[in-house]
Amino acid sequence: MNTVIAFILIFGALVFFHELGHLVLAKRAGILCREFAIGFGPKILSFKKNDTVYTIRLLPIGGFVRMAGEDPEMIEVKPGYNIGLIFNKSGEVEKVILNNKEKYPQARIIEVEKADLEHEMFITGFEQGAEDKLQRFAVSETSYFIVDGNEVQIAPYNRQFGSKTLGQRAAAIIAGPLMNFILAFVILFLLGFIQGAPIDEPKLGELIADGSAAKSGLQEDDVIKSIEGQEMTSWTEVVEMIRANPEQELTFEVVRNGETINIDVVPQANTVGEETIGQIGAYTPVEKGFFSSLKFGAVETYTWTKEILFGLGKLITGQFSIDMLSGPVGIYDMTDQVAQSGTMNLLRWAALLSINLGIVNLLPIPALDGGRLLFFAIEAIRGKPIDRQKEGLVHFIGFALIMLLMLVVTWNDIQKFFL
Repeated sequence: MNTVIAFILIFGALVFFHELGHLVLAKRAGILCREFAIGFGPKILSFKKNDTVYTIRLLPIGGFVRMAGEDPEMIEVKPGYNIGLIFNKSGEVEKVILNNKEKYPQARIIEVEKADLEHEMFITGFEQGAEDKLQRFAVSETSYFIVDGNEVQIAPYNRQFGSKTLGQRAAAIIAGPLMNFILAFVILFLLGFIQGAPIDEPKLGELIADGSAAKSGLQEDDVIKSIEGQEMTSWTEVVEMIRANPEQELTFEVVRNGETINIDVVPQANTVGEETIGQIGAYTPVEKGFFSSLKFGAVETYTWTKEILFGLGKLITGQFSIDMLSGPVGIYDMTDQVAQSGTMNLLRWAALLSINLGIVNLLPIPALDGGRLLFFAIEAIRGKPIDRQKEGLVHFIGFALIMLLMLVVTWNDIQKFFL
């Protein structure tokens, strides 16, 4: 049960911050964001603040920000429609009722002659009881459609995604993956601040109680001057010397409280893969502080980003098998294993997943953020956008292929449980 909670919290946080990046930059550009959703499927919780409905949905496998102008189905008011109009105190149309008009006795019923609810914001038509007089009604920029009792805010063109500059649209899209990198950096910074940032100095960090170091009399913060007469200038050199001498007695010359002492230590043998290495049960030395933690967060984020990109490169060149990929089932299983090793390791795992999510979303694949950015790049080169229907078809095909890949990967994950 704890693993389920940990998985939902971690995945939910990654999706939340990703979508928050889209939302903040879209709103800053003046785009109407209709919905901010965590998960897919039926709504289990929702509330509205300002122009946006915030929802949590049943299936915690992603999220989305629904922006005006990106709606799959646009509501239109066409000539000949009979609609109801409700006005605000300024005399502008506040609500446009498309059906079930009998439920709104205060509405004025008109037959539409012409409507522009994007640019000039008006409706002309003939009101019941005055069919011989064409009237023009100004529509508020914060007005709503009412369809089957549900309110849908009307989006003037200047609040639609497509009305914004190429730079504003690109910023709103790239902000999602960028937030994942920022989240990873913040998590790693906090880990460095709480646990200390690893430093490459010849000094002992925390010792394991039953390790060779503790049993031999070594202590945390001992500075190692030499091992077997060989000068040690970094923690890396200390580790290399210990790893190369399993079950071999080594003489450590250490400085403790200003005093130099010699201690004999026998590294325990441990098999890693096909190699037998020596270990003494000592952690990497750490340094606690704000700036060292900042550096640790930045370096770790960069290092993991590079490693993931290297792995993707292997996948593209065929050096990396699809069997080595993991879907939700595989990630859940790995989360379970990491959760058993402690909260700090679980946070480090969350940072790694966040970086991975950011990188994957930046891949130039249709339906992903990187695919959207690719179309923006083509638009910048052509000087005009690609036809929206054609772009939508490409993204739909890309989404279908991603879902197919997800099914294959998930099936592989499930099979691994029975091997």
